[in-house]
Amino acid sequence: MAYQRTFYKYLLVGDLNIFYREAGDPSRPTIVMLHGFPTSSHMYRRLLLELSDEFHVIAPDYPGFGNSDFPSADNFQYTFANISKVMDQFLESLKFPSYTLMIQDYGAPIGFRIATAHPERVNALIVQNGNAYEEGLSDGFAESRKFWQNRTPETEQPMRAMFTLEGIRWQYTFGAKNPENISPDTWDLDYAKISRAGNHEAQLDLLHDYQTNIELYPEWQQYLRNNQPPMLITWGIKDPFFPEPGAKAYLKDVKNAEYHAYNTGHFALEEEGVDISEKIRSFMQRLPESR
Repeated sequence: MAYQRTFYKYLLVGDLNIFYREAGDPSRPTIVMLHGFPTSSHMYRRLLLELSDEFHVIAPDYPGFGNSDFPSADNFQYTFANISKVMDQFLESLKFPSYTLMIQDYGAPIGFRIATAHPERVNALIVQNGNAYEEGLSDGFAESRKFWQNRTPETEQPMRAMFTLEGIRWQYTFGAKNPENISPDTWDLDYAKISRAGNHEAQLDLLHDYQTNIELYPEWQQYLRNNQPPMLITWGIKDPFFPEPGAKAYLKDVKNAEYHAYNTGHFALEEEGVDISEKIRSFMQRLPESR
């Protein structure tokens, strides 16, 4: 494996500058990596280096995340449908004829909206703790459900706890085999970005909108049954949000899904990135050039 240079770029999508990381030869098969909450394309930093000798890898930041533009919640609708629209336009602008989608956490509802809109372009799916099934929602969503049903200052408080430095650190370290494996740079960077003036309001809007994803689960499951995309599932089974039943649920709908469980938490790449990278390489090597 020869490490490749990662480029840090911006693309104007409408009136928004979308930041993205890119590595590898664009003539090679493309992997589009969609990040989760509360992070950014930074979560895929190692995979870009490790996989770009053989594949073309793209990892964008959503509006309001990472280094992409952060429009005010007064001027931009922070919903999964709207962010998915922006990211779909981002991919359209880059004119990829086809790609593999890697989805984690928020990347799942964004990725599935893109996949259901363009099933002919999605060669395969790599799923890392990205949920599409009711059984994949843990009891940790109890406070979220109260928030969805009745948004008040009181129901917002448990959501706001997720924006604190301690709350973000917990998301990275809960379930980890050894928290010393995980760099504090991860939660420090996320905390700095989420602490920008007005960002809590934008993130609250998005957390409140998460309920719309659950309503679309049947549609996404039907997409999987109809299209049978090659699928690699790598799952941290100590995830406090998306437990292992959510990973195994995919196996009911996708006949040849490949599943690997890891004894770690929500951000499995931080602790098991070397093995996951190897699994992705092997999976991608077995894919036909086009479906």
